[in-house]
Amino acid sequence: MTALSIVIITYNEEKNIQRCLDSVRAFADEIVVVDSFSTDNTKKICQDYGVRFIEQSFLGYIEQKNFALDQATHDYVLSLDADEAVSDTLATSIRSAKEHTNADCYKMNRSASYAGKWIKHGTWYPDTKLRFFNRRKARWGGVNPHDKVIAEPGATVSFLKGDLLHYTYASIEEHITQMNRFTSIQAEAMLISGKKASIIKILVNPAVAFISSYIVKRGFLDGRDGLLIAKANAFATFLKYMKLWHLQHQSGS
Repeated sequence: MTALSIVIITYNEEKNIQRCLDSVRAFADEIVVVDSFSTDNTKKICQDYGVRFIEQSFLGYIEQKNFALDQATHDYVLSLDADEAVSDTLATSIRSAKEHTNADCYKMNRSASYAGKWIKHGTWYPDTKLRFFNRRKARWGGVNPHDKVIAEPGATVSFLKGDLLHYTYASIEEHITQMNRFTSIQAEAMLISGKKASIIKILVNPAVAFISSYIVKRGFLDGRDGLLIAKANAFATFLKYMKLWHLQHQSGS
């Protein structure tokens, strides 16, 4: 049977971490939590569970998650955020994959809870993620804060039944606060990578984001919440390019 390390990064996650740990403890051979010096009860909750708790100053989302991978004892890992949990069906699929490992990497669908309601359409579902993988065959990459696991060329990938449950925003206010923070990180990362904003992108890309989320991917089927999410996607796109445009002018580029 393949041994599996569960790897989680945290910062002030006392409202989420217990649910996350409860969902994996039955099939985990090891649980590693890398924490950015939380000031709430995250550390105590993790220590009560007997996890391996490592404190590390935040390096950036991609960098912190790759640091966490390197702390794992086993090659196969399930990498989670603290606000995620494994559904019963997915847990059964993971146990089966541990017993009969036939791939380097495993993908799964992620289902998001928005203000208490599970979203089943739009850009939020099926939000397929690669999270169960051989850390010798895949690493975290992407552009902060929107990180993703990237498999090496030639790595084999399979799909697991069951959803990874993502407990996102408890309220619209929380969503807006996080959106403002994340778009600032995105704009800075885009500037560093040499990407450019323009008036065309500022005007057109938000409309494209709304149409994609609400119409093409049928976000309208989620009713009011689907509309809110589509509008938020459009506004986040606007903010990202406006902030990038501002940074370009500040830097003279």
